[in-house]
Amino acid sequence: MKRFGKSVLLLACCMLCIFALSSCSSTYYGAMEKVGVHKRDILVDRVEEGRDSQKDAQKQFQSALEQFDSVVKLEETDLKKAYDKLNKEYEKSRAAADEVTSRIDKIENVADALFKEWKGELKEYQNKDLRRSSEKQLKDTKARYKDMLSSMRDAEETMEPVLQIFHDNVLFLKHNLNAQAIGSLQSEFANLEGQIGELIKSMNVAIASSDEFIADLQK
Repeated sequence: MKRFGKSVLLLACCMLCIFALSSCSSTYYGAMEKVGVHKRDILVDRVEEGRDSQKDAQKQFQSALEQFDSVVKLEETDLKKAYDKLNKEYEKSRAAADEVTSRIDKIENVADALFKEWKGELKEYQNKDLRRSSEKQLKDTKARYKDMLSSMRDAEETMEPVLQIFHDNVLFLKHNLNAQAIGSLQSEFANLEGQIGELIKSMNVAIASSDEFIADLQK
């Protein structure tokens, strides 16, 4: 019974958090509307920020790969220093990935609010031709947004396997500061290089899709 009560309490807390976040977003969007900044404008800004965070992540993962490459070429006497550098690159890569996820979540938040508002305002039209035109524009915008978001999420997913490989090898090096550990890292390098190559390609697709979506919204 006590466990059931705790589960109910936890669920209630989660629901309250979701409601609070939703309320905060609504309050923020309302305040911005009053100063002439509309949800469409906020969406453009957030897509730009999301695109830029992906560009930053690309650079960071490439830097991490270069650091990994340099580590596998080090002599045994440099291993402790090598571990510190590699672990730092891993942590920076994780932070970059988290930033990408945060930016995409914010894009989704404002896009959902924008499309909900747009759909509701269709009912206010008296002119049927204008309403049909707006409905078509909404449908087209949502379709382009869906494609862009999908490419962003696809790129986001390519980061996790890279981070997992990186983390596993950093941990292994931490506990095995010897030549054998370096040998193990050398065998992993080609795999990591391939994964990061795919990550960069996927992000390039997402970045291009973001640019196209921004251009469409600004027409």
